[in-house]
Amino acid sequence: MALKLGYLLPTREQIMAGEPKTGGMLDLATRAEASGFDAIWVGDSLTARPRHEPLALLAAVAARVPRVELGTAVLLPALRNPVLLAHQAATIDQISEGRLILGVGIARDVPSIRAEFTAAGVPFERRVGRMMEGLALARALWSGKLVDHEGFWSLKGQSIGPVPYRPGGPPLWIAGALPQSLERAGKFFDGWLPNSGDPALWGRQWQEVGAIARANGRDPGQMTGAMYLTLSIDDDVAAANARLDAYLEQYYGLPAAGLRRRQECFAGPPSAVAEYLAGYARAGAGHLVLRFAGEHQRHLDTVARVRSQIA
Repeated sequence: MALKLGYLLPTREQIMAGEPKTGGMLDLATRAEASGFDAIWVGDSLTARPRHEPLALLAAVAARVPRVELGTAVLLPALRNPVLLAHQAATIDQISEGRLILGVGIARDVPSIRAEFTAAGVPFERRVGRMMEGLALARALWSGKLVDHEGFWSLKGQSIGPVPYRPGGPPLWIAGALPQSLERAGKFFDGWLPNSGDPALWGRQWQEVGAIARANGRDPGQMTGAMYLTLSIDDDVAAANARLDAYLEQYYGLPAAGLRRRQECFAGPPSAVAEYLAGYARAGAGHLVLRFAGEHQRHLDTVARVRSQIA
């Protein structure tokens, strides 16, 4: 299977820049599709890192670009009522005719994200259970059958309409690289989408996910191994690194050195980025979600030029 490249729209960056209008982002989505990218992705946050609401924006992208996949990198389903989420996702999947992927996560334990959960009325300590129960309920609703469910949410003989365009609903990919995340990926999810680990480490962890899947009677060949990467591409390596550091510090409000240890990033020339990305392909990745440290049009064009060199 050929490696797919996805492009993350700069929703957070636009809000930080005081430019909330969406026209420019939709133009970037159109440009990415025309440049040969395989997917458009959007992030999620309510108050911790404010940005456009991802599902609403993806509906607009779905109507603008007819070919590529559309995904969330990543959605926090614990913040949402799963019946409403199932309905929204099914509608977007119908608009896009089966192109939606839901990348999901539980969020890191930092004060701003705890405050975000409090603002949404969701106990932070129960976020994993809420996510897993909610996604199981969404999958049941996507079947089109009447659903009985008793748990945090209660349904008796209820269904939604429309159901997704894709039978069974959009694929669910889980973020995270801790042992618990690998366990959940192998047991329950259709794909794995971490944002940490060089190609060698990513490859070892992907093998772990596959082993867990097999041990639970699942076929890892039916799963997608993905990776979320931040890129700063420039022939001037010092300039690439300075741009990456400035981007990370502005985005997260933390020192870049620590962020670069926790998140996988690349800063370097076009001649090296293709080999870097190819390392993930050789390790078994089927999809890379690329976040650019500014200068989006130039980065899109650069990756498009070296695409043929990525094995």
